[in-house]
Amino acid sequence: MKRLATVALTALAPISWGSTYAVTTELLPPDRPLFTGVMRALPAGLLLTALSRTLPTGRWWGRAAVLGTLNIGAFFPLLFLSAYRLPGGVAAVLGSVGPLFVVGLAALLLGERARLRTVLTAVTAAFGVSMVVLTAGARLDAVGIIAGLVSSASMAAGTVMTKRWGRPEGVGPLAMAGWQLTAGGLVMIPVAALVEGAPPALDGNALLGYGYMMLINTGIAYWLWFRGIGQLTATSVTLLGPLSPLTAAVIGWAALGQALTPVQLLGMAIAFGATVAGQLFAARAAAAPAPAPGRRSSSFTEKKDRNVSMDLTGGRVRR
Repeated sequence: MKRLATVALTALAPISWGSTYAVTTELLPPDRPLFTGVMRALPAGLLLTALSRTLPTGRWWGRAAVLGTLNIGAFFPLLFLSAYRLPGGVAAVLGSVGPLFVVGLAALLLGERARLRTVLTAVTAAFGVSMVVLTAGARLDAVGIIAGLVSSASMAAGTVMTKRWGRPEGVGPLAMAGWQLTAGGLVMIPVAALVEGAPPALDGNALLGYGYMMLINTGIAYWLWFRGIGQLTATSVTLLGPLSPLTAAVIGWAALGQALTPVQLLGMAIAFGATVAGQLFAARAAAAPAPAPGRRSSSFTEKKDRNVSMDLTGGRVRR
């Protein structure tokens, strides 16, 4: 039950991210994706850091900067570039391949076994998402495709490295989310200023939209996301990603009057079914008995230096 509750709470993050399109189109200033990225990340990061009352120490200043760049600072601009140069459906499909990047990186860096059923589950989820969001007239753009793939790879690398490095002793996911959001927001400021110029004037709708994006869509969502990374496998967490485009499709139907065709409904069922199956497979793998005492394990953690111990439950590494 504890694992189920953790999965459910972590799933709220991609579900929240699915509302980004509707909030952006209905409430926020047009053509300001980088400014929006800064407004999402930096205030939320500063708020979470203040609430946690914890600052990085030692090497964690550098690690927080790296993780913040991968998960936020590079991910947001590349994602927006992809969205501007490609139809939303193509961009969403490129984002849905993120679990495949995580499977490969987790096998390489974390010793998580790349099971065939996990790969098939990720491919099936991406196929279901494509049925929901792709249109027959979707155009392709090389720069947009590269940006979409690199943004997915950046988020995947950030997820895996967050799991590998864990958290400093006594530091919780609230502080980790705050550090990364702050670092990512600071990375985006010069890019936004160079590309978009001065900030736009904000009306009541924009303030409401940015308030929602900062508090719910980013602050709480990323706190839950990093909390999940600390308690679940990296693959299990990333397989929740398809819930984001599915949520966007449901909001488009319920709130924006967008119709859903039978093919889209079938795609939603396939993607959601693959997401649930991925969590069931991950739970079964987590419940598998540990290797018998005395047997040599091939896991990554036992190949590391004997001075390093890893708390898999909390996702922390102690030296």
